[in-house]
Amino acid sequence: MPYSKDIYLRAERILEKRRDKADNEAERRSEEIRKKLPEIDEIQRQLSQIGIEISQIFFYKGDDVQGKVDELREKSKALVAKRNTILTSNGYGEDALKPEYVCPVCEDKGFVNGKLCSCHRQLLKDIMREEVSRFAPLGDCTFDNFSLDYYSSEPLENAVVPRLRAEKVYDAAMRYAQGFTQNSKSLLFLGSTGLGKTHLSLAIANVVINKGYSVCYGTSYNICEDLRAEMFGRDEKAKYTASDVLDTDLLILDDLGSEVINQYNIATIYNIVNSRILAGKPTIISTNYELDELREKYDQRITSRITGEYVMMTLFGSDIRNLK
Repeated sequence: MPYSKDIYLRAERILEKRRDKADNEAERRSEEIRKKLPEIDEIQRQLSQIGIEISQIFFYKGDDVQGKVDELREKSKALVAKRNTILTSNGYGEDALKPEYVCPVCEDKGFVNGKLCSCHRQLLKDIMREEVSRFAPLGDCTFDNFSLDYYSSEPLENAVVPRLRAEKVYDAAMRYAQGFTQNSKSLLFLGSTGLGKTHLSLAIANVVINKGYSVCYGTSYNICEDLRAEMFGRDEKAKYTASDVLDTDLLILDDLGSEVINQYNIATIYNIVNSRILAGKPTIISTNYELDELREKYDQRITSRITGEYVMMTLFGSDIRNLK
C-alpha cells in the first residue's frame, strides 16, 4: 500500500519526537528521584552489576552455571521489589525510572521484530487523513451523515425517482468502500451540481484510509495545473505530483471538466486515466457533465476508456446546497 515518501518521513519524525520526549522525561525524572532517594541510586548500581555478572558467567566453563545464574536473578528480583517499595511509598509508580512511551509495544520505534507496529500503521493512516483533509472536508463527508431526505420522492420526466436512485447509489458506494482492494473497479459519479457526488467520494475515501490504503484527492483543475507546473519545473508550490496521482491506491479526480480544456490538459487527463487502468489501479471520477457532454469536451480515447472501464453511478435531483 504505497504511501508517499513524504508521509513515511512525517511518520518517522513523529515517532522520533515521541521517543526523544519519553527518554528526556525519564532522564529528568530519574535525576529527581535519585537526588530525593539516594538508596534508589545504590539499588540501580547493584542491578547493573548483577547484569554484568550474569553475562560474564556464560563465558566461563564450570559447574552449576545455571544455579549461579538463578541465584543472581533471585537477588535481582529482591532488589527490584525493594526499589518498587521505596518508589511507591514516596508517591512514585513502580515504573517511574522507565520512559513512558506512547506505544509500549515498540517503544515508539515503529517496528516490532522487523514488522510495522500497529501504532505506526495508525500513524500513517492519521497522516494520510490529514493530507486529504488539506484539500477536502473529509471529516464532514461520511456515510453516516449522508442524508437521503434532500432527494425528492416524486418521479421525474424520465420516470427516475431521485430518492430511490440516491439510495441505490449510496448502497453501492458503501459496498464498494467496504470491499475495497487495490484491484477494485473504478467509479464515475454523474449528476448536476450539488447532488452529493463529492460527499460519497469522500465517504469512500474515509473507509479506504481506515483500511490502510493511500488516497489522493484533487479537483481536475488543481491536478492538471500542478502537473503542468511540475513538467515545466515550476512546482515549488504544487500540491500534487505525477507520482502522487499515478501511484496512489485510490485516486479521486473530482469535478472533471473544471479544468481549462486545451491539448495539454486533455493529454494529462488521458495519461491519468489510461495509466491507472493499465496499472489496475482504481480511480473515482465525478463530473457535473452528462456522458454526451463529456464526449464533446474530450478525446474519444478518454471517454471510451471511462465508459468501458468505469462503473457509472448517476444521481438526480435539485442542488442540495440550495435546499439546505
